[in-house]
Amino acid sequence: MTWRRNCVAFLFVLLVQSVAQDIRSFMMSKIAGWQFNCASTTCLPFSTLIVSDIFKCELTCLAQVQCEAISFHQSTTKCELFANMTNQNGNMLANIDVVTMIVLDQTRFASVKVLAAQWNPSGTTMAGNPSGTAGVGASQLNAPYVLRLDSSNALYIADMNNNRIQKWIIGNSSGVTVAGQADGTSGATSTTLNAPVGFAIDSSNNLYIADRSNYRVMYWANGASSGSMIAGTGSTGSANNQLNNPNAIERVSSSGTLYISDRENQRIMQYLDGASSGTVVAGGNGAGTGSNQLWDPFGFTLDSSTNSLIIANYNAHTVVRRVIGDTSWTLLAGITGVSGSSSILLNNPVGVAVDQYGNIYVADSGNHRIQFFLVGQSEATTIAGVSGSAGTSATQLNYPYGVTLDSQFNLYVADTSNNRVQRFARY
Repeated sequence: MTWRRNCVAFLFVLLVQSVAQDIRSFMMSKIAGWQFNCASTTCLPFSTLIVSDIFKCELTCLAQVQCEAISFHQSTTKCELFANMTNQNGNMLANIDVVTMIVLDQTRFASVKVLAAQWNPSGTTMAGNPSGTAGVGASQLNAPYVLRLDSSNALYIADMNNNRIQKWIIGNSSGVTVAGQADGTSGATSTTLNAPVGFAIDSSNNLYIADRSNYRVMYWANGASSGSMIAGTGSTGSANNQLNNPNAIERVSSSGTLYISDRENQRIMQYLDGASSGTVVAGGNGAGTGSNQLWDPFGFTLDSSTNSLIIANYNAHTVVRRVIGDTSWTLLAGITGVSGSSSILLNNPVGVAVDQYGNIYVADSGNHRIQFFLVGQSEATTIAGVSGSAGTSATQLNYPYGVTLDSQFNLYVADTSNNRVQRFARY
């Protein structure tokens, strides 16, 4: 019996920080429904323990240099660790309760923090119509863009074409309008919005909204029926107190400082708390591919661990890092000015997220996929969507924009042209 003939193997990469000066990285094959079955001492587990789930079993193996395979018993959560399994391919017994995983390749390198990278390729619709139909009803969305999770894991969604921000309790069939008008009315008053694309949320669930087509940022207190303008003037311009299609916004909780993607001005603006005028912290030198330029910075996120902005450079087909205070960016993903669908290329990236370990998640909109870049790596893995294939099935996306993670690293995607929000569960 061989792995190839009898087992369907799923490959993924795992990395974890060790207690030593470096970490172990390996690739494993996942084989459900089989366990090791032999009497040789080289085929017996060197350690057996009870863990909470298969993820903890994987991490335990990562922490043991000699570990080359695991068997996880789902009914008892027993985790068995094996060494020297290279020649045990034929010693397998069918057991539906067991998931066996075998190390295929491994390395050791300088210490960084990352996590297990594997998500269910089939998404679940959390908001909007699974079929992709747009609408203005409480159970519908129309071009959702940025999305956020609050401390209780309620979803907040920038429902752009409905000119509103929706709050959606996970598991509910409809949302509640928390900013703008529930009927989708647009406007430039204190109670209306016009194509809100991005927003930030603070610990009290107050909102800071990039009101794109009104060229302003609105502060909307939790529970309020109206907002107040805190950045921009309401008219387009390139002065430091003006905005031109603000697209995304981040807020520093400790200081109240706002960072705003001023897309048509090709820059990221910094507004100190209470300031009426901003400072350019990235771009501002016209559209282009130079290291001091941006080219349609659609989305970005703050990486507090490096005091930097990670920016989706839409028309340059890249993701770049701009350390706050520096005069140029460094390339993180993609090839400047080159679009494509390979694992090292992007096609109009829009939304971007970073996890606590420094891994980057990119909404690669033109390729209808979400790309996962391990920290320090330029080659990505597609973790949601089918590259180059737009559609409404559970495995497909259609010009995804926003991307965010919950505390368990489940992935939420604003599937913009499908008018829905999809959740991809991490295994």
